[in-house]
Amino acid sequence: MPLVISESEVEVTAIRAQGPGGQNVNKVSSAIQLRFDISNSSLSEEVKTRLLALPDSRVTLEGVLVLKAQRYRSQDMNRMDAFSRLYEWVNSVALPPKKRKPTKPSYGSVQKRLQTKNKRSDLKTTRGAKGLD
Repeated sequence: MPLVISESEVEVTAIRAQGPGGQNVNKVSSAIQLRFDISNSSLSEEVKTRLLALPDSRVTLEGVLVLKAQRYRSQDMNRMDAFSRLYEWVNSVALPPKKRKPTKPSYGSVQKRLQTKNKRSDLKTTRGAKGLD
């Protein structure tokens, strides 16, 4: 079940887009900067801790995710892109990671490992000094 974030928890600001553009690029604020405060959100505590534990450079030291969307020329498309990226990022940790069940190596793999160890050992013993007579 995907997590829901209300728009009141997200701060959206229109900024000027970077990069090459025409005469219009310096006049229109078409890029969107989205700020989402993880610790003050309505998400569950487990999801918050998993989000803050992610190695993401877009999260500040205060625990605020800053997304910048400037893929499209229109502000509305960039806004939709920013929100979809936010939902995708939050829902990536919605489910807790599965516990790892430790398994034992199979009998055949153990035998194969021991055989290769034995071959290698024999090879190395034949390389040694033949004896000092």
